[in-house]
Amino acid sequence: MEEAVASCAALLRAAAGRDWDGVRAGRLEWSCRRTAEHIASDLIAYAGQLAGRAGTAYVPFEITVDEGTGAAGVVDVIETTGALLAAAVRTTPREVRAFHPYPFRSANREGFAAMGVAEVLLHTHDIAEGLGLPYEPPAELCARVLATIFPHVRPEPDAPWSTLLWATGRGDLPGREPLTEWRWNNNLVIDSERLTLQGVTPAAAADLRAGGTGGFEWIEGGPFDGTRDASGMIASAYEKGVHRPEWGMFVLVRREDGLAVGAIGFHGVPDEEARAEVGYDLAENARGRGYATEALRALSAWALARDDVKILLAAIDRENAPSQRVIARAGFTRVSEDMEKLARELHGLEEPLRLYAREA
Repeated sequence: MEEAVASCAALLRAAAGRDWDGVRAGRLEWSCRRTAEHIASDLIAYAGQLAGRAGTAYVPFEITVDEGTGAAGVVDVIETTGALLAAAVRTTPREVRAFHPYPFRSANREGFAAMGVAEVLLHTHDIAEGLGLPYEPPAELCARVLATIFPHVRPEPDAPWSTLLWATGRGDLPGREPLTEWRWNNNLVIDSERLTLQGVTPAAAADLRAGGTGGFEWIEGGPFDGTRDASGMIASAYEKGVHRPEWGMFVLVRREDGLAVGAIGFHGVPDEEARAEVGYDLAENARGRGYATEALRALSAWALARDDVKILLAAIDRENAPSQRVIARAGFTRVSEDMEKLARELHGLEEPLRLYAREA
């Protein structure tokens, strides 16, 4: 956040002597001044959402710039509101979520930080375009924004800024149709009694794949190998442009202490017959407490309430008796041996599997 605001302020302060009121900001209908004020307005609004723990709507306030304030003063306001958002992000606990309308009615501190950075970078671009100034923000910032709130957008190799401009209808990319409508995408969270199932962003998946925590605080012994393997598949799907965040992986976070205990998720989007496959694992120190069953029930209820899912499947090694008990307690029943054979073929596996299903 601080780096984004610094890049914005450096450019705009150098152009403070220009006419901001009589010039449109790039492709926007707003003037350059109105756009700069909008940056500050969004930053303080996001800070207010986090600091106030707003749960169901935007906090009903707005910021105004004093009449007669020059362009340099507006830059001061951007720097101040950016500092307030950075402070809110820094001091907000990881588990806090606050209202944001799209797409799942909430965002965590990383989501608000990414949205704030996006507002700064993109609208600085708009102003720079209106004033005829060159502007290209740090590539790492652009890549982080894309991997956090644009999980459905394939990143162009070595061109995150161009990708972000294209993803927000501001630029062109070879081989891709221009966008006239767009939305960013904060992660989905599904609640259960003792857990929250928190959607893993491509940014978090890449960190888990590399041996990091993904931004989660893990129980001792976590994450388990299966979580890291699944994270690698998420990161790879994102890089190929085929990741669909609702059908990815969720980390299981314990409500009582905020510790991550395992992961659960889908092996891909539902097929043409409205079937989706699930998988899960727990850190060894979290097993035997019913967490996997609880998470599987919650995820199944969410999926089977949709119109595009009629059957959930789970393929389990024949020797894995504990997992078979979990799947049975979650309401799945074993299918025919012919279906099990098909499952082995689909997975390219030789070892015997047992296939379980739960219908809507």
